[in-house]
Amino acid sequence: MKKEILMAGAAMFLAGAAQATEINPYVGLDYIFSSADYKSDNNTWDKALKDNYNSGAINLGMRPNQYFSLEGFFQQSTKEKGSRISEGGDRIKSEFYAYGADAYGYLPVGCDGWNLLGTVGLANYNFKVKTAAGSEDKNHMGYRAGLGVQYDMNEHWAMRVVGRYSYIDSAILDNLQEVTAGIRYTF
Repeated sequence: MKKEILMAGAAMFLAGAAQATEINPYVGLDYIFSSADYKSDNNTWDKALKDNYNSGAINLGMRPNQYFSLEGFFQQSTKEKGSRISEGGDRIKSEFYAYGADAYGYLPVGCDGWNLLGTVGLANYNFKVKTAAGSEDKNHMGYRAGLGVQYDMNEHWAMRVVGRYSYIDSAILDNLQEVTAGIRYTF
């Protein structure tokens, strides 16, 4: 079911691109700081895993007009060592990656080039935990929403900062609170 939703979103993205008279495709790179909120009923993970992750993301998108864009992304976190030592003497390590699609709404403000942003999207999160005894790999679809600001430096380059809440509700992870800072290049 989750894959069907993701495929339907991709089909809508491509259909919109085919019908738009001026597509304005862009590519972007982001740094993302994520704060993880683990399941409170799973105290083993909550106390053992690192709460904060640093990630990088690449984005491909299209902006058919000045008020709307659709964007696909891939995000990969760094491997983080938790505070607890496992039975084998190693620190518990964790990382995640995510991919999905976001819709952005732009509200130009009085200053030239400044836009307020609102975003909603879907993403597939893959969270990995590794101990000396083995590893656990959990996949789960999450919902994302955020607010931010974008400054269009010229017709090609833009800078963006977005605060985002991602509700994941997997066996280990409840949600992520993220701050994203990045650049975009419009072709």
